[in-house]
Amino acid sequence: MERAAKRELVSTLNDVFANTGVVVVAHYAGLTVADMQKLRAQMKQVGATVKVAKNSLAKIALEGTDVASISGLMKGPTLIAFSSDPVAAPKVAVDFAKANDKLVILGGAMGTTALNVDGVKALATLPSLDELRAKLVGLIQAPATKIAQLSTAPAAKLARVFGAYAKTGEAA
Repeated sequence: MERAAKRELVSTLNDVFANTGVVVVAHYAGLTVADMQKLRAQMKQVGATVKVAKNSLAKIALEGTDVASISGLMKGPTLIAFSSDPVAAPKVAVDFAKANDKLVILGGAMGTTALNVDGVKALATLPSLDELRAKLVGLIQAPATKIAQLSTAPAAKLARVFGAYAKTGEAA
């Protein structure tokens, strides 16, 4: 790799590390090309990205960023998965690691917080931003529908009472 290409890669990775929500580091030794393509496709579906870079270049790119705590994980054949959604990349990585034992999650970082393997797995169990938004909208809409039901219920009851009195008045 030429010097200019290395500088370009380091600056790209530095931008990624500075502006991303979460970074997951994993060993990928033994994964086939088809497995890596499958992992990349799954990550892309949720808005995450997977990169394989030289550890030395990744360490240089980590300097001065919030996620610099993961530089100790950069040993051996490592890949970096990242996303702006703090749940997307860990969820896909953990699910893929369950199905494929060749992918070994080492840890990661979310902002200035360093994550161990259990931290990444805990993030993976959380609902995604879209799921949380859907739940929030459902919670906001539920009281409105209940209020609408309550406001129409007394009128319906009142109409039934008047109808009953009208029938008793006709019968007498």
